[in-house]
This record gives sequence, C-alpha cells and structure tokens, in this order.
Amino acid sequence: MENTSESRRGIRRRCVIALLLTSTIAFAAHAERINQEGRILGTLPAVTNSILLNTTNADAVIAAMQIFPVTSPYNEDVSRLPVLANSDAMMARITTNFNGVSRTLRVNAENNYVLVPTNQRLVQINLATYPDSDLNGGTLPYGLYPIPTNLPVEPWPFTTPTQTIQQWQTNDDGSDRHAIIVEPGANTIWETYETLLSGTNWQANIGAMFNMNTNQIRGNGVETGSADTAGLAIFPMLVRYDECERGMVEHACSVSVEYPYSTGTLGDSSAYIYPATSTIVLKGYNDPAYPKMGQRLRLKASFVISNSWTIEEKALLLGLKKYGAFVADRAAAFFIEITADDRWPTNAFNDIRNIAITNMEAIQSTGVNEGPRSPGAPVANAGADQSLPIFQTAQLNGSVSFTGTPPAIQWKLYSGPGTVTFGDAAQTNTTASFSVPGIYTLELSADDGVHAVAYDAAVFTVADAISVAIARIGTNVSLTWTGGSAPFVVQSVNGLPAGSWSRVVTTSVQNVVLPITNQMQFFRVQSQ
Repeated sequence: MENTSESRRGIRRRCVIALLLTSTIAFAAHAERINQEGRILGTLPAVTNSILLNTTNADAVIAAMQIFPVTSPYNEDVSRLPVLANSDAMMARITTNFNGVSRTLRVNAENNYVLVPTNQRLVQINLATYPDSDLNGGTLPYGLYPIPTNLPVEPWPFTTPTQTIQQWQTNDDGSDRHAIIVEPGANTIWETYETLLSGTNWQANIGAMFNMNTNQIRGNGVETGSADTAGLAIFPMLVRYDECERGMVEHACSVSVEYPYSTGTLGDSSAYIYPATSTIVLKGYNDPAYPKMGQRLRLKASFVISNSWTIEEKALLLGLKKYGAFVADRAAAFFIEITADDRWPTNAFNDIRNIAITNMEAIQSTGVNEGPRSPGAPVANAGADQSLPIFQTAQLNGSVSFTGTPPAIQWKLYSGPGTVTFGDAAQTNTTASFSVPGIYTLELSADDGVHAVAYDAAVFTVADAISVAIARIGTNVSLTWTGGSAPFVVQSVNGLPAGSWSRVVTTSVQNVVLPITNQMQFFRVQSQ
C-alpha cells in the first residue's frame, strides 16, 4: 500500500490506499456426476458417428458414462457381504469340474462393442429363433436395431487379425458371435447372439435391449433369456481397456464355470438368482455345491496382489475384491470376460494364470430391494463452489441426509496442484487450507456400509494473493498488481471503514490508470 498524501506542503492532495482481496466468492452449487467408485464422470462427449471400442475416442465416451445406476447389482460393492456357509464346497466343486490346467483364473478376450449416435438409423434384424427378443418397435420376427455398417462381431479384432469387420460380419463360423451396440446419448445397449450379416440382411438368434438408466430387469420376474447365458447384460460386466489403464475395474465381472447339462423344464427359477433371469445349464440341478446362474463370487480380501504385476492385473484383481463376479456362463475354464481389444499388451494378464480358483469365495447376494437398492440411502451435498485467495482458509459447508445408522463422513482431495489440510475431514462442516494456488476439487462422501456410497464434490479456485503498487503520474494515479487471475475488478470507497465499495473498472490486464479527483479515495482489486 502507498499513501501519496502531500498535505505537509499545504497542497490538497488525494490519499490513495490499495487493499488486497480478502473475501470468498461462492458460486451456486451444482450436482456432479460421480460413479460408484467416487470417480467424477464429467461431461459426456457427443457421439456423432459410430466409434469402435479399440480407440481413444471410445475410451473418452465410456469413461464419462454411468453404466447402470450406482445402486445396480453390476456396480454394487460386495466387499463386506457375508461368505456363504457352503462357499468352500462350492469353490471345490468348481475347481474339480475343470481339468488340472484350467484350475486357475483366466481371461477370455472375445466380446467387443461399438458406440452409436442417438440418430443412428434403425436396421431390420431377423430374430426369429428366440421368443425372448426385444423388437424395439419391429414386427415379429424382425427387430429394429441401430446397427452401423462397422458393427464388430465377436471376437473381432483380437483373434481375427486377417479379416476386416465386413468380412467377419458375413463369416458364418458357428461360434457365439455376440455383438454389442451402445448408444451413450440414451444410455441404452443392444446385445445379440449368433449375429450374422447374410447378404444385406442381418440376423441373430436373440436380441436384447437394456436401459442403463434403471435397475429394472427384463422379463419382470419371468424367466427371460438374453445374449448372455444368465439373462444378464454383457456390456456392464466386460473388463475394458480404459478402466484397466486407470487402475481399477469399477464393476462386477462375468465368470464361467463348468458343469453338466441337465434336463430341467423351462422356467425352473431355482437354477438362477437375482439379477440373473435365465439359465440353460442348471435347470433341475439341485446340488447346492453347484453355483447357480447369477451367483456372486469374490476374490478373498486376504489375497496379496503383487506390486510387480501389470496395471491391468492389479485393476482386475482390485475389482474382483470389491465388486466380485457373476457366474454367467458355462465353459471349459474359469474365464473372466475382457474386451477383444487389440491394444491389450501381450503380457497384460500373464500372472492371472497363477491364481488358483480357491482364492475366490462365494458370497451372499442381495435381492432386488436389498443392499444399495433398499430405502434410506444417504445423500451428500458438498456445498457451493468457491473462489478465494491463497492466504484464506475455506469454510466447507457440506451436508448429508440419512435415515437409520449415521454414515461415515469423509472429505478428501480429489484433484488439484497441491495439498489440502482439513480441519476435520470426518465432519461435513469444517475448514480446508490449500498449499499453492490453483483449481482444487474436494469430494465429500457418506458411507453407511449398506447403500452405495453417496458422493458430491465442490470446486475451489484458489488465487494468488494480489500485491498492489500505486504511484502518481501527473494528474493520474497508476495501480499495478501481481497475483490473482482475470477478470479483475478495481473498486473504490471514499472512507474507511468501508461502507459500500463501488466498481471503478473491470479489466483483464494487471494495471489501470485513473484520473485524480479532488477527494480522498481508497482502492482495492478483486480477482474473480
């Protein structure tokens, strides 16, 4: 601050004092899109053309999607659910049914997907061979699906390197030939089985649609098949390249087991459990040591994940500990389904083969209105976004609503250029101090141990302290400052303590020249 008064000379001069910004500016709160892992999803990129799975464009879109609600069985944290009393017997039976070389975890890179825009043209597809198909406005046996010309069919491109998409679309090789279409704008997926382009006409054994905005299962309680053996959606269970590179599989996986076919009747619901809706291999098979379709398995918490393993292996195993895997298919090995993405490193999952199946355990699954889908889930509110100078402590004004058991509260630094010191991170209303200027995101969570963790976040723009120099230039006064960020607001008041500050000028530069008037004035500079 500089006082330019020269009253000792008997000349009436202007007294000018520049003040630093000391107020916090709060902005209206806005709800962040945060998934079940506490990851902020951000804005969903627009999809204007079909995008194949093995591209960075697809990664960016998928990373911003909420794939089924956070309360969905696919996204449920099962790390605290109890182990079944017959878990050891079940895992022993699963192990025994495989031959010696198949008694470890494996990955199976078969399924792929394509993203399409909301205005993708609907194409007629013949779904005549299965009555459970979703026609999407078509007339039996034809469905109307948003099929792009570059629809990838399982297992392109991972094991079909010599054939183009178009060549593989027409190659009737007799395999499963799943195809998955994802429409991010509507958060909807279409999945087909035994998919084939015959001439110019599409056909499939079955076609299923899933609205990923809801937990509503297909069939409304009646056995209903899909492209998946268990009647589940395939896409939300696929281990994807983008999430493994981030370091965490954020959902339940799909796993296959081996058991003999049986001769039960259609509609034998004893052979599958929620959220599965179908089975073709356990109908009438009542041995409790055999897992039903939809049975949830989990990697034991005691299993040690080696630091020397690949980021892909660590991501998968962390996901198996937290979200588990559904028994969803029959196969000759304990396969976990990963995407048929040709970007996987050759050694991405080599160590998985050394993990015995007995490191998994069978757990008690939750029902349709249990666990995260039960009433009384907590709701978190992190408060308004704020802008403040570096030397000021932020007041965090969070809140959590809940019924029943009070949830555990936790503030944490989600992102930012420096460190944050909380007054008490376990309280909704506390303080935060920032080590360096920049933009910080602080996340508030509330965990009651039953429901999905409630998250919200607030953004704090922490500006450099503004240091102002003031000098007289003839009949003008010059204010020059450092720190802060544009736009800057220069304000004045005729006396201190200040009543109401008046805006003099808003500028994007860090200096102004103002005319001297015949009165005392004080100035301050605010950074937005």
